Amino acid sequence: MSESPRLLVFQHLEVEHPGVFRDFLAADGIPWDVIELDAGAAIPDLERYAGLWVMGGPMDVWQVSEYPWLALELAAIRRAVVELRMPFLGICLGHQLLAAALGGTVGPGRAEVGVMPVELTAAGRDSEVFAGLPQSLTTLQWHGAEVNAPPPGARILARSEACAVQALAVSGHAVSAQFHIEATADTVAEWGAIPAYAQALDVALGAGALPRFENEVARHLAQFNRDAYRFYANWMRVSGFPYPERSL
Repeated sequence: MSESPRLLVFQHLEVEHPGVFRDFLAADGIPWDVIELDAGAAIPDLERYAGLWVMGGPMDVWQVSEYPWLALELAAIRRAVVELRMPFLGICLGHQLLAAALGGTVGPGRAEVGVMPVELTAAGRDSEVFAGLPQSLTTLQWHGAEVNAPPPGARILARSEACAVQALAVSGHAVSAQFHIEATADTVAEWGAIPAYAQALDVALGAGALPRFENEVARHLAQFNRDAYRFYANWMRVSGFPYPERSL
């Protein structure tokens, strides 16, 4: 009996994991391996995997001197998407890394922290990866950098008032989102314990904002998770990852 196709996940912080997507992977019997790049883990042979997910983190794409492994990660993403045409999903920093790896630009942006709306573009409304999702999505945001210009040939799928590139697609197999569609009940508490994230939260929402933010996310969590499953199942189908199709 052949082994099930495996998913590779790049993490940049232990608590910036695939979130609720872990439940979906478990339900579908999809095995996955985590490479914790910030802890010095080496990038494995990409050809052993059927897809690559790249999660968020507190570092920025341009901080290669502070985090030398970012250069190796950018090269691995470029190889995965361009040469191997692997199914790819990037979230937050992973979204920015995809853009930078393929020739786009990333820089400091207007910080978005909180529960905020994201609007699908015309390309997003036509994209199968957002099929069944509302044109205006309520999302969890927690970022200060952004994609200033998408890579050549990429389609911008979503935008917000403060950020013109909230989601993008490269061909049919690579998709990324600036917002955190993977949120769980523990996300805000776990991230709020990270000094850089706590500082950004207080700057954006005022001192002592953490419990208020937790309560707001809790009110929206059921919808977040429904949207996350729809997005996950769409991505699995559209990207070409070997997937045991289930009804939504």
